[in-house]
Formats: sequence, C-alpha cells, structure tokens
Amino acid sequence: MSISVLPIRRVNLLWGLLLLQSICAVFFIYDVLSDRFSVMQAWPMVENLTLETLVVSALVFGLIFTILEIRQVLGRQKRMEQQLRAASGAFSQLLEEYFDQWSLTPSEQEVALLSIKGLSIAEMARVRNTKEGTIKAQCNAIYRKADVNSRTQLLSLFIEELLSDSAPLTER
Repeated sequence: MSISVLPIRRVNLLWGLLLLQSICAVFFIYDVLSDRFSVMQAWPMVENLTLETLVVSALVFGLIFTILEIRQVLGRQKRMEQQLRAASGAFSQLLEEYFDQWSLTPSEQEVALLSIKGLSIAEMARVRNTKEGTIKAQCNAIYRKADVNSRTQLLSLFIEELLSDSAPLTER
C-alpha cells in the first residue's frame, strides 16, 4: 500500500490556476465597477469584448480543471480509505493467527491486544476489572508463549511482520 502525494508540478499548476482565476476575478470586478460608475472605458488598449472572452475562457478552463481535480482527489481518498480498511482487517487477521498459533486463552488474547494498543498494566486492570497482579501474570504467559521478553518485543514482532513482504505467519 503506497500513499501518493500530488507531485510538485501538479501543485504548481494548481497555484498557477488559482493566480489566473484571481486575475480574472480582479478584471471582472474592475469591469463591473467601471460600468456601474461610468468611469473611463475598461482596459482601453484592447477591445473590451475580446478581453472579456479571454477571461471567460480562462475561468471556464479553471472550472473544468478544478472539477476534474476534485473528482480525482475524491477517487484517491476513496482508494486510500479502502486500503486502510484492508490493512486494518489484515492486522486483525494477523493478530488472530498469531494468538491461535500461540494458543492464547481468550483472557490472554484480550490482554495482549490491550498491551499492543499501549495500555499500562494499571489501565488494563481497570478495563478488565481485575487486579494488576493478574494482568502481570497474563502478560508473562503471553510473552512466554510468543517467545519474547517484553511488550516492546511483542509489538515489534507484529510491526516487522506487517513491514515484511513475506507470508503473515513465518516459523520463528
């Protein structure tokens, strides 16, 4: 799964388009004010109709480009959300596979999940409505079954697995 970012060239194009639309807006504001207050002819060096046609064309181009860009960004966002859901599901499946492989009890599975989420021993005891000593004993049983020495090693085991290109369950 890769997260793509707009290339610099495309970002610069968007900024340029914004600048063009701003210039067009200034032109139309000036044109409306000069017509309203009957000040001198707007942009006297060039025929007014020709200039207005160019400005309208630029605005239409900007509108079309903006619509296409919004559709592309929304499509990219939808794909990224799907990838995130898939990754989240894959991580849950990975946890379940390892928990099954290690033969963790349901209580140990819950403690292992809370531990991976980063809860402290005291927080886990409160969440599970049990004593801290029970949580410590369950953590030790999890570490023994997972063949690790600490919460950090347990977590790194899953991070390494997610970052590797190999199949989810590898023999340790």
